[in-house]
Amino acid sequence: MGVYAGDMIANLTTLPPVPALGAGVSVRRLYPGDTDKLLDFIRNNFDEVWVNEARYAAAQNPPACFVAVENGTLLGFACYDATAKGFFGPTGVTEAARGKGVGKALLIRTMEAMREAGYGYAVIGWTDVDDFYRKAVGAEYIPGGTPENSVYSRMISR
Repeated sequence: MGVYAGDMIANLTTLPPVPALGAGVSVRRLYPGDTDKLLDFIRNNFDEVWVNEARYAAAQNPPACFVAVENGTLLGFACYDATAKGFFGPTGVTEAARGKGVGKALLIRTMEAMREAGYGYAVIGWTDVDDFYRKAVGAEYIPGGTPENSVYSRMISR
């Protein structure tokens, strides 16, 4: 974990390929009928605020959310255009699936979808996982992109 919590930016024209995952593991766009399963997964493993953001991403057409699945079991998720247009996240991977490339595959596949939608850059909101995003997609912090100076300042409470 880094020491700075703020927004980062990634260039979508220079994305690396999506890494290959183990047998039986796939990353795919959320199927709308699985939205409740995804929201329960997030509620049980992460943050309730992320449930609201993922609900919004899942309701878009096409869903602005990807999931990592292994033999019918959710391993992780990644959304975009949920917090604000052009923002990547929220995203999360179960502890058991960390370190296996699942988070990186979700990140890059989701950013590919953002590029396909016409974005040139993606903002990675309110993060302190800077080493992961720097290594995975070459992201850098946005000067002055702290939560109080970002879209997060509009939240009722933080």
